[in-house]
This record gives sequence, C-alpha cells and structure tokens, in this order.
Amino acid sequence: MKPFTYERVGSPAEAAEAAARRPDARFIAGGTNLLDLMKLQIEAPAHLIDVNGLALDKIEATPEGGLRIGALVRNTDLAADPRVRRDYGVLTRALLAGASGQLRNRATTAGNLLQRTRCPYFYDTNMACNKRRPGSGCSAIGGVTRQHAVVGASDACIATHPSDMAVAMRVLDATVETVKPQGATRTVPIAEFHRLPGDTPHVDSALEAGEFITAVTLPKPVGGSQHYRKVRDRASYAFALVSVAAIVQPDGSGRVALGGVAHKPWRMEAADAAIAGGASAVTARLFAEAKPTEHNAFKLPLAERALSSVLAEARG
Repeated sequence: MKPFTYERVGSPAEAAEAAARRPDARFIAGGTNLLDLMKLQIEAPAHLIDVNGLALDKIEATPEGGLRIGALVRNTDLAADPRVRRDYGVLTRALLAGASGQLRNRATTAGNLLQRTRCPYFYDTNMACNKRRPGSGCSAIGGVTRQHAVVGASDACIATHPSDMAVAMRVLDATVETVKPQGATRTVPIAEFHRLPGDTPHVDSALEAGEFITAVTLPKPVGGSQHYRKVRDRASYAFALVSVAAIVQPDGSGRVALGGVAHKPWRMEAADAAIAGGASAVTARLFAEAKPTEHNAFKLPLAERALSSVLAEARG
C-alpha cells in the first residue's frame, strides 16, 4: 500500500470541502472495498478523509411516511431495523444476501452504493481496463465473460455492478441525498444515480467532484409481497450471477429490478407493466436490447426462471 495522509472531518459540508481541496482524496468509512483496492494498488489515494465521526448513522421517519437512512448506517443495522423488516422487506433480504456478517457490520449505506465492480479484469492490474485506467482498453471483451453484463454494456466496458442493496433500493424508488463542496444540497433518484458505462466506464455514478452522500431516503411503503432472490455460485459470500428484487401487489401489478446483469441495477418501468403476463413477458422487455456473450448467455434464461420462481412464491 502506498503512503497517504489522513484527516477527520466534523460535518458533511467540511467533508465535501476537504475533498474539493484534494482531488486525489477519497472518503473512508467502513473501508470494506476501498482498503482492498488500495492494497492491490487499483486505487492509490494520496489522502483519506475519515467520515466516521459524522452524525449520519440514524434511521429516521420522514414527514412523507418513508424512512431517511443516514449514509453511515451499517448494513447489519439497516437490515435489522424493525421498520425496514416490516415495510421494506426486499431491502432486508437483499442486505442479508450480501457479503458476510463481519463485513455487514462495517459496511455503510453510502459505501455499499459506491462499491466498485468485482470484474476480475478490473482487479488484475496486468490486464487492460478502461474502468481502472481510462483509454487502456477492456480485456474482458473477448475474454472469459461468465460474470459480465448482458445488457446496457458498451464497447468500452462490460462490467456489472456488485451491490445487492442497490437492486432493492432501485425497486423501492429510493433517492440519494448529497452535499456539494460549496454547501449546496441535492437529491438524486436512484434510477439516475448509477451510470451505464458508455465511453466513460470509470465514472460509476452521478456524483460530482467532492460531492458527499449524506443519506438515502425511502418513499412511503408500497406494501405488497416483497422478495429478493440471489443466484450465485455458492450459498454465501459470493456475488450474484443474477438477482431479482420484486414487489408484487394483490391485484397482480408489481415492480422488478435485476442485479448481476448490467453496469447498474436494471429496471424498466415498461417491464413492470408486463408483470401480470408472467416472467417471460417481463424479461422479454428487460432484455430487449441484450447482447450476451457465449459465456454469459445463460443469464437470460436464468433470470427468467429466477423471476418465475419469485412470482410463483409471491402469488402463493
């Protein structure tokens, strides 16, 4: 690990200002992803801004009837919160499907949203990777692509987003609250927060330079039968080949988001409208522009079967 400097900050605005002064800085809270990247020299920030002392570890009710989840709420605490378990079951299930108990005890809400891809070519510094080194190429294209994206990819990157929590947040229509270095705040719909790779796969999110996440807000509960199904190579501590977050209402309507298939949680409202027609109707719309490789084409029928199982369970 390369040498770096370190500071603690006292407020979200101070954190954003510190990051603006040091473009080579990174925020650190749980560090469950960043420290690994630093050890491998995939990321080598010259300065770390410790935000653990900020009062952003609370889950609070909003006037609209939803929940405001502080950026530093640990994944374990979020999954166990009685309000989340009662009203946002898909989120609890997604969180418990991720990582291990030890990691969930440290990982934060904001950090989970911002974790980098687990593409093996991204993690191998001997391989070309536009996400790690813009303009260097993508060794995954033409390589072994079993874990990679089947939809929403580009000629520059075919990596997938690894978060389980983010898929549940997407199906719940969460919003991300931030503060900028100048002190201005804004909210970003989760649908617009994560980016597709396009020509700039190194830009993972809609955050601007120095912008700091303060909270994630969930809207008023929508009820329904909520499910999260994760298909992976082993039963625990593995990233999804395909995951399904679904909310199904008594009248047959619902919402579906997929993980493990794209550079961001994959949801299309047009596909939600087809849920009454079953899993094949939904996935036909979700994958209308899919471009799988010979190694990952299995993800298309796998997603349909996983969704079919979830819908059958939801409908009793």
